Amino acid sequence: MGAVQRIETERPAPALKDAIEGFLARMPNPNTARAYSTALRALAERFGSRTPVTTVNARLNALASAGDWWRDQGWITDDPLRRLKRRPVDPGRTRSLDRAEVGELLSRKGIALRERTLWCLLYESAARTSEVLELDAEDLDLRNRRARVRRKGGAADVIVWRTGTARLLPRLLAGRRTGPVFTTARRARVELPPADIDAGSGKARLSYRRAAELFEAATGGRTLHQLRHSALTHAAEDGANTSTLLAFSGHTSVASLARYARVSPEALARWQAGRDPAARRR
Repeated sequence: MGAVQRIETERPAPALKDAIEGFLARMPNPNTARAYSTALRALAERFGSRTPVTTVNARLNALASAGDWWRDQGWITDDPLRRLKRRPVDPGRTRSLDRAEVGELLSRKGIALRERTLWCLLYESAARTSEVLELDAEDLDLRNRRARVRRKGGAADVIVWRTGTARLLPRLLAGRRTGPVFTTARRARVELPPADIDAGSGKARLSYRRAAELFEAATGGRTLHQLRHSALTHAAEDGANTSTLLAFSGHTSVASLARYARVSPEALARWQAGRDPAARRR
């Protein structure tokens, strides 16, 4: 009688929720895990017709990464993105805002303190929205107008801000020394990691999705990313050199920086007017 051979059977594919949790659990960077968690859960629901194009592409990136890992586990055999394509980015939604537009937005009446503080910090620091939303009160150095952040890819870095943010942050914190800087308006109604809850109030860390929705509603479709884009464009117009712009943006590559450091048509017109011999003789 021959030796009994063990027959390997295919592992059953888990429910989507379990597949997502399995993918997120193996991610070494907690910030990336939180960002991907938001994207994958939103994607599992559906793509809304009003979902910003940048968010759609971010969700596709998250699903692509998750799909690769699920295939490695033997849970799926096909590529779930084979019929999906990244949406083209409308240049009008990624261009920088002019200075007057930013000034009007940050001084507009009727804007809640949380949103005003977030928008001002994003513009003054040129940080990514995800980096700012991950800030905890312990990360802030209010006296020196700076904070520790984790950049894209997990590198530790420092962001700095100006007077506008320096005046708003203490009001927003109202004496809090721990917990997320930007929180929801109400107590969390679902169980979340302790790091994403303010222990004193029970409020949760503000999500990227909610922050983006509020900004788009207030600006008629602008994106939070345009505040970062605007900050870098205006810094370039003011004469910041490449080293300064790299530090300001958190980029490590000049090629990545190039798309943000393009001078606006308004600044180009001012520069041209200043070089006009006829204008100098007036």
